[in-house]
Amino acid sequence: MIRYAKPTMVDEALALLGDGAWRILAGGTDFYPAQGTRPFRDDILDINGLAELRGVAETDSHFVIGARTTWTDIIRHPLPASFDALKQAAREVGSVQIQNVASIAGNLCNASPAADGVPGLLVLDADIELRSAKTTRHIPLQEFILGNRRTARQPGEMVTAIRVPKPAATGTSAFVKLGARRYLVISIAMVAARLVIDHGTVTAAAVAVGSCSAVARRLVAVEAALRGLPADHRLANAVHSAPMQELSPIADVRGSAEYRLDAVREIVARAVLQASGQMSDHGMVAA
Repeated sequence: MIRYAKPTMVDEALALLGDGAWRILAGGTDFYPAQGTRPFRDDILDINGLAELRGVAETDSHFVIGARTTWTDIIRHPLPASFDALKQAAREVGSVQIQNVASIAGNLCNASPAADGVPGLLVLDADIELRSAKTTRHIPLQEFILGNRRTARQPGEMVTAIRVPKPAATGTSAFVKLGARRYLVISIAMVAARLVIDHGTVTAAAVAVGSCSAVARRLVAVEAALRGLPADHRLANAVHSAPMQELSPIADVRGSAEYRLDAVREIVARAVLQASGQMSDHGMVAA
């Protein structure tokens, strides 16, 4: 017989996870479409009753986003300008109805290369809090997502929070998504960029690209090329000439690998210019 449980306390949920194999149900915006018309065969742990896992808190060292925090919660919560890329990505996650129920942790645990939330969190050096009945551990986001639908979450563990260290929550950021149409679309490519600018010069840069490799990637060479430059049109020139060896896009119905490589360089430049204040926020770009 299939079991269904909806605990109201995190410790209760973790005890259940430690006592069997459960399929976790959060917002359900991917859970139910993926299930389709097939009968349920797994025990279901519904975490929508865990009120303590929803919301954004601030500690001395981190901004802490609860696993059940919705995209609407992210959009509405007052956060530093370094989170603007994440907020812009939140506005691109499906429709407003989806944003109202879909959770940030669910977006990460689905581990899609096209998950809108990942680049904006990568440029914030986010880590994932994983709890079990016995332990709590923290793992960098770039090490948590292993591939399409694969994460580093172990049996008995649950994502309880996403943490952003305060040293990374500085500067300004922007998100640019390329899709076949303006809204409600899976990305062809997407970029988040965060810049710290001091007296007109870029002192720190973080750039991440999604949908152009098995997992979203930081572009180390691009970041290095940006540091030390004046915050003007020369940033775009640096992007267009820097290596992007981390990217290995595939060809699919949304675009060829060659198109993605050409297009992503342009949207990286746009995201960098937006983060520097040299270009207005145009949101998603239609192909």
